[in-house]
Amino acid sequence: MRKEDILGLPSMPMAGPSYPAGPYRFVNREFLVITYETDPELIRMGLPEPLEPLERPVVHYEWIKMPDSSGFGSYTESGLVIPARFKGEDVNFVSQMYLDDDPPIAAGREIWGFPKKYAHPKLEIVKDTLTGTLEYAGQQVAMGTMAYKHGAMAGNGEATHAVLAKTQINLKLIPGADGRPEVCQLIAINLTDITVKGSWFGPGRLHLVPHVNAPVADFPVRRMIGAHHYIADLTLPYGRVVHDYIKQDDALAEAAE
Repeated sequence: MRKEDILGLPSMPMAGPSYPAGPYRFVNREFLVITYETDPELIRMGLPEPLEPLERPVVHYEWIKMPDSSGFGSYTESGLVIPARFKGEDVNFVSQMYLDDDPPIAAGREIWGFPKKYAHPKLEIVKDTLTGTLEYAGQQVAMGTMAYKHGAMAGNGEATHAVLAKTQINLKLIPGADGRPEVCQLIAINLTDITVKGSWFGPGRLHLVPHVNAPVADFPVRRMIGAHHYIADLTLPYGRVVHDYIKQDDALAEAAE
């Protein structure tokens, strides 16, 4: 293969790439987001600098069902998102993600730094209850429930559009061949081409079980705030580097010489 052929590959392996080139379109993406308060000191410990905690120690626990995603197929994911502040902007730091499909795990980690691990999340309607579960290594570690469409549609979708358009921040950490960090960055992503198809607020509950390899319970529920169920089409574009820990250290070292 020539150099230009190699550089034109979308991903590894060379024979049968794990995922195609983006951007990536999602149709009928369904969300269950349960919002609660936890301990403020845990929020501070869970945010990489220079991200700053908000005044209120809030966590979003999410289940996302993706039946139609370009290049990735059909899958479900679950995890924790921590609202934070970065350079004066309110953002969402993606803390933990668990899903059941290899291509989006590889792409999520390699491109944007999403903290993805393989597990078995599920989002389904059981009788009158929207129910999310997460199983890791044969053990259930999370269960969330929401009264199904008890609340009216959330206005005209503008509030939900704003939720989806909010900047997401990931910590992208990739070791080099020598074992030392070769990439250590904060990556920002903004979803685009968002069409909200339905949105409902209502009561919800969340149960988290301690697990060493899926530590969602490290952010325990102290007070429930509410639940949000919505469905949307959207595009996941490429991200941008907003903070580079290695380059910052190199610059400080040069200034000290």
